[in-house]
Amino acid sequence: MQRKAYVPGVAVLLAALLAACTGSDDSGSKDDPRPGEATASATVAQPGRYDTLPDPCVSVDHGTLDSLLPGIKQLTDATQRDQAYEGEATQTYDTDAKAGCRWKVESTDATHYVFVDFERVVSWTNAVSDDSKAQEVYGGKVEAADLPEPTPAASAEESEGTGEGTDEETDEPEGTGEATAAEPSAGPSSSASRSASSSGSSAPSGSSTPSATASLQPRTLDGLGDEAFLDDALGTSKQRTVTVVFRTSNVIVTVEYEEQPATTTVVPDSEEMQDRALNLAERLAEAFDD
Repeated sequence: MQRKAYVPGVAVLLAALLAACTGSDDSGSKDDPRPGEATASATVAQPGRYDTLPDPCVSVDHGTLDSLLPGIKQLTDATQRDQAYEGEATQTYDTDAKAGCRWKVESTDATHYVFVDFERVVSWTNAVSDDSKAQEVYGGKVEAADLPEPTPAASAEESEGTGEGTDEETDEPEGTGEATAAEPSAGPSSSASRSASSSGSSAPSGSSTPSATASLQPRTLDGLGDEAFLDDALGTSKQRTVTVVFRTSNVIVTVEYEEQPATTTVVPDSEEMQDRALNLAERLAEAFDD
């Protein structure tokens, strides 16, 4: 009697344990994703446009170097002139990640330096694209440059001219011709200046000094790469350094152009140096777009 009562109890216990194990497996198969599903559903950031870098020492043509380095034409020795054109590559461990080149030429009036640097930015995480990482690196360079706030001089002159024209038109209807003549002068001063020479030459001689000075200040630039800025600094020994930095996709390009006069009584011309540096930057940007 005792044996018959015990056996059914064991069977019930085994059945309960088996049901519990089976239920645990079923719940796991329904709720847990398959190993491949999580990877497939994760968003992978897009890689940058560039996976290599060109050689900066061959990226600047001889004609541009003739403009940037006037003393190169004074070199009578053909070997020295060829070496001056070649430049000197900066040391780097990976030319597809960072590459630079320097040129230096002395003349009777001054010594000129040119430095070109290419930096390819790569994001090592799937959550951030190469372009986004490059934007972050570029933003750090802008912050380090500590660009001044845009001067309100040009906009103030424009609003003054517009205000005078409006008053004349309201109080004296016959003065409409004067108000109309004042409007075109506001166009060049209100437009964003990327080239210093164009903004300076377009202003009238009587009012060109304030507007030209404002247009030559360190500033952000439009129409050069995805984003760009220009810095202009004058050292204590009258050396001037113009720096142009622009980003195109995941590559950041830096152009530095410096002039050290032979005497401290001479101050390098800011407009001329900015024109030359911008011309080089534009050529480099076009080469990356090709």
